[in-house]
Amino acid sequence: MGTKRLVSFKRLMKRDSWKWKSLVSAFKWKRLSLRIGFSFIDDLIFKVVSVFEAIFLVSTLWGKKRERNKTKEKARLGAEVAQLQRAGVPDIRLVAGEPDFDTPAVIAEAEVRAIREGHTRYTLNAGTLSLRTAICRKLEEENGICCTPDEVVVSNGAKQCVIQAVLALCSPGDEVIVPAPYLGSYPEMAKLADSRPVILPTLCSENFLLDPKLLESKITEKSRLLILCTPSNPTGSVYPKPLLERIAEIVTKHPRLLVLSDEIYEHIIYAPATHTSFASLPGMWERTLTVNGFSKAFVMTGWRLGYIAGPKHFVGACNKIQTHFSSGASSIAQKAGVAALGLGYAGVKVSEPQGAFYLFINLSSYYGIEAKGFGKIENSESLCRYFLDKAQVALVPGDAFGDDSCIRISYAASLTTLQAAFERIKKALISLRPAVPV
Repeated sequence: MGTKRLVSFKRLMKRDSWKWKSLVSAFKWKRLSLRIGFSFIDDLIFKVVSVFEAIFLVSTLWGKKRERNKTKEKARLGAEVAQLQRAGVPDIRLVAGEPDFDTPAVIAEAEVRAIREGHTRYTLNAGTLSLRTAICRKLEEENGICCTPDEVVVSNGAKQCVIQAVLALCSPGDEVIVPAPYLGSYPEMAKLADSRPVILPTLCSENFLLDPKLLESKITEKSRLLILCTPSNPTGSVYPKPLLERIAEIVTKHPRLLVLSDEIYEHIIYAPATHTSFASLPGMWERTLTVNGFSKAFVMTGWRLGYIAGPKHFVGACNKIQTHFSSGASSIAQKAGVAALGLGYAGVKVSEPQGAFYLFINLSSYYGIEAKGFGKIENSESLCRYFLDKAQVALVPGDAFGDDSCIRISYAASLTTLQAAFERIKKALISLRPAVPV
């Protein structure tokens, strides 16, 4: 009976608390000494074990109670906000992590078309080949990451990609390094994998960026995963390339350490900051899982569509978990995802202005197209006439400035006027050539 209790206690310690290893080792040594027949010592030791079991369980339950209390506080705050709304109090909400405008019409129309054409059945667990191919093209052209469709898995949102990666890569007792401030789910995901979150604080004075020296000092033989989020939620910080290169040097020294790079906000970035994908750095593709999605950049928060890209053996493990977890993502959402990624390849080239109030946009890819009810678009002058005729938007041909491949737009107008103008321009261009064949 005593032996069974000791084994049970040792299993409890091994599974749930790395802090008790020395205690377990001491009891193991004592257990060997008991074989010479000191039964009264045997009874005493097992009484002590029972006391420590009780202390451990109380400590564990108290920790869980504190986590529940945090959750309750958040829920209580949310309930108070809802109560204010029901009472008609004009509160200002600066809470939701999503844009306050609608999904672009081209994307929504792609989903409606998918429904009407019958694309409503299960897809491959990893995602449709067309979407994964589009993701590979996007990663290569925008992020400098070369991969193949079998190195991509599409999931129900980027968050599902993260948890599946943590479960696939981490074992009980592993350490998951998380810079703070952090997305609240990261530490909890580590705990779900029976791993220990290691929180590394950052400073406001350093723009909440991880200090490489601190990172290096906290890496142990148990360190398995470093989670980076850039641009960051909640701080908005963007990791500059030189800092990522220093982090990559540290990662290289520790063969067991992998990196999960959460890049869901990559397109919401402000000059002069630029986005660098960690996997694009030399030698880091093999050590990195890149997570991204459609919620933020394409205003598709409710569509639940994300993806993860990385070495085939890691991504394959994520895919196996997804097989038994949720299966593939929504078929119609994936059709919309192809349309969303296609928006970046519509033949429009823009140089980001650094002064004045003009956009000089290259639309020469539309030259040569026959516009129904208008005629052939041959140059910047005929394109501007087309916009005036079909969209009632007046623009200036680029040939007036010595470059016939472009048109000039003055944005010295109200935001409302500009939004209406660009919506009309977009519709006019789509009628010339659909932005994306889905």
